[in-house]
Order: sequence, then C-alpha cells, then structure tokens
Amino acid sequence: MILTSLYVLQEKLLFLSTTLEQDYQYQFDYNFEELFLNTNDDARLNAIHFKVEQPKGVILYFHGNAGDLSRWGTIAELFVKRGYDVVIMDYRTYGKSTGKLKHDRFYTDAELFYDYVKAHYDEQRISLYGRSLGTCLATYLASKHSPYQLILETPYYSMVDVAKQRFPIFPVDVLLKYAFPSYKYIQEVACPITIFHGTDDEVVPFDSAKQLVDMAPESLTTFIPVTGGQHNNLADFEMYWSNIETVLP
Repeated sequence: MILTSLYVLQEKLLFLSTTLEQDYQYQFDYNFEELFLNTNDDARLNAIHFKVEQPKGVILYFHGNAGDLSRWGTIAELFVKRGYDVVIMDYRTYGKSTGKLKHDRFYTDAELFYDYVKAHYDEQRISLYGRSLGTCLATYLASKHSPYQLILETPYYSMVDVAKQRFPIFPVDVLLKYAFPSYKYIQEVACPITIFHGTDDEVVPFDSAKQLVDMAPESLTTFIPVTGGQHNNLADFEMYWSNIETVLP
C-alpha cells in the first residue's frame, strides 16, 4: 500500500506547483513581455521575457519545483538588474501553463524555449541557468546545443539519487517515473560549466552535487561550494555573488 501510494502520488511529492488564473497580471520592476508557446500535444506554456537596453546577453532560466512565475520572475530580475535579458518559463501545471506532466515532455518543452531564444539571439550569447529541479533541463540543453555557458545552482546527480537518500528503504529506482539523470547529460557538455551548491543543503545533499561534478568535464567545470549555504539561500552569500560577477559580468 505504501509503495503504491508513493508511485501514484509522486507528482504531488516532486512538483509543488501553484496555479494562476489565465488573466493574472504579472507585476515586475523591469520591462518584460509575457508569451505563450504551444506544444505539439496541445499544452500551452507560459513564460516571461525580460528585456533591457543593449543586453550583455540572454539567460534561459529553468526554475525549481515550487511556485510559479509570479515568484520566480522576481528572482530572475536579479539577473535583469545585471544587464541581461532573461527568458523564464513555467512548467506544465505551473502558473498559467497547461498540459499533462510527463518525464520526456520536460525535455521537449525545454527545447521549445531554447529554439525561441535561439531565434532571437546568437547562440554564443545564451547562458543556460538551472536551479534545483531545472538544473537537469539546463544540463540536457547544454549537452545538445552550443550555448555560451551553463550555470547550475543546487544541482543533483539524478532525481533517483536524491530520492534514494530521502527514502532509503524504498526501491525508488523502480518506482520513480522522473529520473532526471543529470549525470548522463553533463558528460556531453562542451561549454564552460559553473556549479554552486551549499554545504548545508537540506533538500539536495551536497554529496549529490559532488558526484555530479565528478562526472563533468574537468577542464570546463568550476565547482563553488558555498560554506553554510542551504537550498534556497545561496543569494545571501558573498561567495555566490562574487562568482556570479565573474560568469555574468
């Protein structure tokens, strides 16, 4: 019974989405365009495209597993403030985005937005940024394309690895429909990689990030442990921002 419940309810455990009415009006401090992209299986994906005068580049940002764009857009503004355009999408069932959750659709949806960004910017001006859940999607795209760089905040070796550490007595490798195997994709990345992870992360264990680093191309990868950092507060640390100033000057 417990195993069945874990299998059936895994979407509710993994994806802590909040929804928005379709007529919800976003309020941000920087200039933005709201957009919708349609998928080939009739999902409609909502995104925000922040635009600045003479951008230094563009960041395609994949957010974490909780909330929606009304929250994540505000977080993305930290990079808009630094002079970058930012495109950030909501996954299916998040915010105004529609469609059914399915493991392979996360990747095709990410590709849809990469194509959108690539149509508007030179590929070598694209920085892929993934946070928590979104780190696997950013890594996947970097393994398939040629962006300027890949930046990962609180990444994981795989979702199976994280689930095993959280539910050690259950056969999660059999039960989990969402493997998100970041370790497979990072081996194929050919652009510079910067990885941030807090040593006191209570959601994604620090060891999971270290295992991922071990699979990454050594000559391309910079690993930045944030001493005392937890899962959702790396932006409170000077170590994070001093290195962001290097990769996103």
